[in-house]
Amino acid sequence: MAATLDEVAQRAGVSKTTVSRVINNRGYISTKTRNRVQAAIDELNYHPNSVARSLLGKSTQLIGIIFPNTSNVFYAEMIEHIETRLFKRGYKTILCNSFNDPQKEVEYLKMLQGNQVDGIITGSLNENIAEYRKLTLPIVSFDRYLGNRIPTVSSDNFEGGQLAAAALIRGKVKRVLLISTSLSEMSPTDDRINAFAEKMEQQKITYKQINIPFQTSPTMKKMFIRDEIREFQPDGVMATDDATAMLVRYQLELLGKRVPQDVQVIGYDGTRFMQEAFPELSTIVQPIPDIAELLIELLIERIEDPEKELGKQYTLPVALYGGGTAGS
Repeated sequence: MAATLDEVAQRAGVSKTTVSRVINNRGYISTKTRNRVQAAIDELNYHPNSVARSLLGKSTQLIGIIFPNTSNVFYAEMIEHIETRLFKRGYKTILCNSFNDPQKEVEYLKMLQGNQVDGIITGSLNENIAEYRKLTLPIVSFDRYLGNRIPTVSSDNFEGGQLAAAALIRGKVKRVLLISTSLSEMSPTDDRINAFAEKMEQQKITYKQINIPFQTSPTMKKMFIRDEIREFQPDGVMATDDATAMLVRYQLELLGKRVPQDVQVIGYDGTRFMQEAFPELSTIVQPIPDIAELLIELLIERIEDPEKELGKQYTLPVALYGGGTAGS
């Protein structure tokens, strides 16, 4: 059974008020008393009840994080930056992996509200989840509009699509395969695709767009990519994420195609992992640390002042990482 505040106070030989002041670091407490209380906390393995603290009107110092897929390299790196920065500010996190399941996401929202978190950062790709608009908790969103009172932080997907197109155009491509792997019908990647297609049409470059659902198994994904390359015979490929771009490169090599001499390839996201593991890959870099920091700044502003007016949309710039697989 979990230790109580009474038991800590009794073990330390002080009042419950003194224990509370030590835990919350409030008021003057002598070093000797503080050490005695801390020793009792350690011996009893006491943990303050966050829900009880919320009922007393105190912050739980908990933030809920909801993302579609924590195994995705981009989301994993984003979550790492968010969690690390929140921890430095004194917040702990509850991580929820929704895998783009609306019912699962609703259940997580109910759970987070029941645990009285101070706020929520969501990367939801689900549309029309009314629970977000019903919640009175501070919420900020990555890359998805969820309501008038919920700020959205994104990188410039349209500019990213244009940068990717421009890189292939510099490589004098004639036939381009555009591969998206969206989690939903209305994905943020749509802006990347639209911008890319616009550039291709302006330059009168032949292109073909295919979408491979994110849930597709790696084996089936490789097969789809290989079949499309064989049929369409592109000399340029743009993928809306880096992992797919590397699958494309692998399939091209199996088919005897040289990259970039025969086929140029460009990806999207530019995570630290991909740049370190595959530095040769040309890609569009999203500013993940800056996105994480802005999400946290906006959330804390809303936590500290629930009535503060915040913008609806915040857009951060992207950049082209040259690598060597496109734009030569």
